[in-house]
Amino acid sequence: MDCIFCGIVNNDIPSKKVYEDDKVVAFEDINPAAPVHIVIVPRKHISSLMDINDEDANLIGHIFMVAKKIAIEKNISENGFRIVCNCGEDAGQTVKHLHFHLLGGRSFGWPPG
Repeated sequence: MDCIFCGIVNNDIPSKKVYEDDKVVAFEDINPAAPVHIVIVPRKHISSLMDINDEDANLIGHIFMVAKKIAIEKNISENGFRIVCNCGEDAGQTVKHLHFHLLGGRSFGWPPG
């Protein structure tokens, strides 16, 4: 499998990690779209949000708890932040490994696209 995020999770590809535990790895995005732009990925390879199952419910909840922790550490929790999960080609998913973007440090517009 040639998955860049699996390579990062397995330490085969270098990254600037900001958090890791037995379930997830979080690292700085190499092309940040905001002053704070962290990518949070599960260690388990899941291709997209459409591929999660009932057994992944705790993992998805854990990802959001990690996002909250990082938002506090990066001082973006007070002014606000955005969490994005692109699902599929039309949504802009370019890496076929479930991941969440934690963005903050500036104002965002709506709609996002």
